[in-house]
Amino acid sequence: MNSQPIIDILELGPFFVNCYIVGDPVSKKGLIIDPGWNAEEIIAHVNRYDLTIESIVITHGHADHIVALEEVRRNFGARVMIGEKDAPMLIDPSANLSASMGEELTTKPADKLLHDGDIIQVGKLQFTVLETPGHSPGSISLYGHDVVFTGDALFLGSIGRTDLPGGSHEMLLDSIQQKLLVLPEETIVYSGHGPDTTIGQERDFNPFLT
Repeated sequence: MNSQPIIDILELGPFFVNCYIVGDPVSKKGLIIDPGWNAEEIIAHVNRYDLTIESIVITHGHADHIVALEEVRRNFGARVMIGEKDAPMLIDPSANLSASMGEELTTKPADKLLHDGDIIQVGKLQFTVLETPGHSPGSISLYGHDVVFTGDALFLGSIGRTDLPGGSHEMLLDSIQQKLLVLPEETIVYSGHGPDTTIGQERDFNPFLT
């Protein structure tokens, strides 16, 4: 029987970004998704579970999801993964939108570029990469163990904005319809902002999809 993952949700920073700490309770291996802000808080939560963080996954390269990336990366010595088409955002303040907010945020390049169907191993846990572009060109989601982490693609009662550079409303709707809504209806959706929901709830009631 597969272990159910530890999932700890931290709402961080002025944009209320959801950072997820995902862990295998047996091996104590862990994964961080979108270390948006407050590195010290993220590190403290990881230590509370006594996890060994091996990987950090960035669902997309916008600045609000990567502010704490370098500090968290250095602390754990973890490898950073991001969708290939969003990888340039890590090293470009204009592309990651920090320049438009009066900052010049950059990080080191990613250690691994993610593609559709890639498997991310967290101890005995496995998560599948789903390419879900639209909010950004290289947005990805992670699916496994009855949950999906969607970044800014899909929210409770809403979808990601597509008016930012590289965004595409048509592409986002295609991603949601072809990659997310085909998942089992009981799948829990953990978004980049806001509360969790389920695939069934969004399939039936999301006004942007019905």
